[in-house]
Amino acid sequence: MIIMSVDVGTVRTGLAVCDKNEGFAFPRGVITERDREKLIEKLCQKAKEFEAEMLIVGYPKNMDGSEGFKAEECAEVAEKLRESTGLQVQLWDERCTTVSAHTALNYSDVRGKKRKNIVDAVAAVIILEDFLNFRRING
Repeated sequence: MIIMSVDVGTVRTGLAVCDKNEGFAFPRGVITERDREKLIEKLCQKAKEFEAEMLIVGYPKNMDGSEGFKAEECAEVAEKLRESTGLQVQLWDERCTTVSAHTALNYSDVRGKKRKNIVDAVAAVIILEDFLNFRRING
């Protein structure tokens, strides 16, 4: 199944997609959009373009497990995507994924403007890889 993951940001939203066998996750770019309604439209277009069969939306819980403003915002985006696409949409705990993305980019020596442009897509890959590993382990 082709699954698209979304790392919703205030300005930049990262995208990643896995192959049909759910073996690998690939970064698929970043959408730069502040307007939520326009973002939803662009995400729906990307889901169609990538032939996504399921969507995973990063759910940024606080470190203590509580849900803050950003988590509520992501839940709203997920619900609007579900309504607009008719696809199964699942929230996925994304605590520390941006930190992990920055660490990965440090190891590959990606800096400056290039880093700013891809860190959200790398975070989306990490979210998707985590979800895929969970599916493999839990069937």
